[in-house]
Amino acid sequence: MKLYYSQHTRGHRPRWVLEELGIPYELHRLDLRKGEHKSPEYQRIHPLGLVPALEDEGRVLVESGAICLHLADKYPEKTLAPAPGTPERGEYYQWVMFALVTLEPSLSTFASHTRFLPEAERQPVLAERAKQQFLPALRMVEQRISGREYIVGNAFSVADVLLSGALSWGTLLGLFADFPGLQAYTQRLMERPAAKRAYAD
Repeated sequence: MKLYYSQHTRGHRPRWVLEELGIPYELHRLDLRKGEHKSPEYQRIHPLGLVPALEDEGRVLVESGAICLHLADKYPEKTLAPAPGTPERGEYYQWVMFALVTLEPSLSTFASHTRFLPEAERQPVLAERAKQQFLPALRMVEQRISGREYIVGNAFSVADVLLSGALSWGTLLGLFADFPGLQAYTQRLMERPAAKRAYAD
């Protein structure tokens, strides 16, 4: 099993899951500054040149969320996902989709138009619109995790990994002053040994 990975990408997420699983894997680092993701060799792995990608049993899987879900289901004995057919499994799907579809796009749009884009390209109206989308979503997560250790049931799962990834935008932007529960939740997750290994470099 080989994970194509680079810092400052969503590659940390499947790397975290692999570390939680405790299985052997090869970490193939790509230097984006050198354009290694645009090389013909890598574009045969991922035609769009995006990172991460996973090679597993002769097949390639892309999209960080899909890779994480695949890994959790491939190793059910590691219990990184609730059992299929249970109510918790439905909630698991809900929070995975919430992280990837509802929360992260608005946070990343806000980050782009307040910090990362050149000032001439920033559009305050888009930043404000994104803020109006993510603030209610953050309140929803804050309410959900009140009195909980993890987002689904009483167990750590891939939903926590993906939600933590989305929430990392909020940490970066200093958005959690009014969300002490989110601060505590993200700090708790990042203290996990597997998370520390995944984010070590």
